[in-house]
Amino acid sequence: MKNLYITLSFMLAGMAVTAQNKYTKDADKHFGRFEYVEAAEAYKELVEDGKGDAYVYKQLADSYYNVFNYKEAVKWYDKAVAAGNADAETYYRYAQMLKAAGRYEDANKQMRQFASMAPSDQRAKLFMKDPNYLPKLRNQSKLFDEKRLDINNEKFASFGPVLTDDNTLYFTSARNEARKTYGWDEQPFLDLYMSTWNANGTFSEPVPVEGVNSKWHDGPAAVTADGKTMYFASESFKESKQWQRDKDVNAKIGQVYLYRATKQGDSWTNVQPVPFNDKRWSTGNPAISKDGKTLYFTSDREGSVGDTDIWKVEVKGNNTYGEPVNLGTKVNTEGRENFPFITEDDKLYFASNGRPGFGGYDLYVIDLKNSSGEAMNLGAPVNSPQDDISFSFNNSKNMGYFASNRSGVDQLYSATPVCGVEAIVMVRDANTGKALATAKVSILDDKGNVIETRTSGADGKVTYNIDCDRAYTIQAAADGYENNSFPIAKTKGGQVNVSADLNPVEVRIKYPVFEAKDIFFEYDKSNITKEAAFELDNLVEAMKKNPELTIMVKAHTDNRGSDRYNQALSNRRAKATVQYVISKGIDKARISGEGFGESQPKVNCAPNCTEEQHAQNRRSEFMIVKQ
Repeated sequence: MKNLYITLSFMLAGMAVTAQNKYTKDADKHFGRFEYVEAAEAYKELVEDGKGDAYVYKQLADSYYNVFNYKEAVKWYDKAVAAGNADAETYYRYAQMLKAAGRYEDANKQMRQFASMAPSDQRAKLFMKDPNYLPKLRNQSKLFDEKRLDINNEKFASFGPVLTDDNTLYFTSARNEARKTYGWDEQPFLDLYMSTWNANGTFSEPVPVEGVNSKWHDGPAAVTADGKTMYFASESFKESKQWQRDKDVNAKIGQVYLYRATKQGDSWTNVQPVPFNDKRWSTGNPAISKDGKTLYFTSDREGSVGDTDIWKVEVKGNNTYGEPVNLGTKVNTEGRENFPFITEDDKLYFASNGRPGFGGYDLYVIDLKNSSGEAMNLGAPVNSPQDDISFSFNNSKNMGYFASNRSGVDQLYSATPVCGVEAIVMVRDANTGKALATAKVSILDDKGNVIETRTSGADGKVTYNIDCDRAYTIQAAADGYENNSFPIAKTKGGQVNVSADLNPVEVRIKYPVFEAKDIFFEYDKSNITKEAAFELDNLVEAMKKNPELTIMVKAHTDNRGSDRYNQALSNRRAKATVQYVISKGIDKARISGEGFGESQPKVNCAPNCTEEQHAQNRRSEFMIVKQ
């Protein structure tokens, strides 16, 4: 049903007129009227009568594609491709339906064929950039928990949910059985509905929105922050001569138009079309910025990148506007982009079937404030192999809503954010501020365990998605620089920036002591811990940079245990320290070690040392033998 609001004219343009014949006339007429259920039945009768060919198979597949019956679509696309002479778009649609069926390897095969036939298509470029994207999507951190709303009608479609700050949920639905059905998918015409959000997260019984519903399709809608102005999609048939007659299919062909209404009491009045509607293209699916000054919408108008794009226009007041502006290829592809929603912090959510995803339409978000940002897939479980569309987010209630046909018909779902934090680490030279590429960046949990290690990009950037209310540590290392650690404090969510500034390796000498940080050992142990290894790497870098430097390791213990035992323990610690440095490529002639037992405590606390003081005494320190 939501495909109606992609474009009504595109489907006609996609018909291969030259392949029509006297046998397909009736079926083509249904197809041209967007009566895809009837069209599929008519084309199937031709197949049963032995009149099936590449054209009939493709039309059958496209009929099922347009109502998202992916099982039947796959069956007939397979036949259309096998019959030969399939165009690039057929391979693309075939791949989308295979993904919806969960057949990802087969889908990739068809995408490769599509890419070979249309290498300049942005969808092909996005796919070839990362053809094995799916494991990454599946392993992406979960952003939301989803739940089906109780106000759905299991038989009839609902989509386009938007929750306003006055606790009203507006959405579009075909649930009015008193309405005539539409041939696209044999569901009733669409109306706008509203429901009240309760404090416990439930919704009241939906009712039609007063003043905007007509005998045509109406919805979805966007409402300004003050609740006084509504923008909604409907049909151009409302306007005089804003449609065209197609003689071949004997049907009036209209467009999706945008309308503006104002609220008086409990009803919406003064319904007016926006002046940038045009009978040559569709203009629908609105979203309005928090300040009410920018209107986003979907259109296939001149200047579009693909089938349908997302556009924006300045709102000047009194139903006057600036010139529509295409959002460009950061958002739009040669496929279909649809259902924009803009948050108060300028994050644009939208649906696309032109990007690598799980299948059908996937939902994406892009931060419009970040000029270098990329659109990000919202991941599972919001996205599924089927169509996932019309995502909206209410910042004040920290709750999102979307629609999906994963159950067979479009239904409304809530999307509860999984509390998470985006940690953006920037690794730079502490002196010059230069970004350090190929730095090793590890993130550790609050117990010091390494969770993951990544390599910084050319911009010195590494991003981690971490849990709320947990402390972490970042460890950064780069060739020619001293390793260092950077804490991440507990936070309730959002974004944290970590400036991982590293100092170039320099031999800091206060002769005869080499000013490296001491390394410490666990009680009664001599093995090198990961924390000690992190610090020893700084010593290794300094020795590599200064090949004349020779070091002696002095190892120590706390004062627990006998003198003889502690002497042996410190010798083992000295040896372990030396062996670690040698293992990193330093000539064994340049480093030696000696144990001093408990004879040289760093903290002279005997006989009443605390655990912290004992820990400070269990160490190795470094002396310069030759420089």
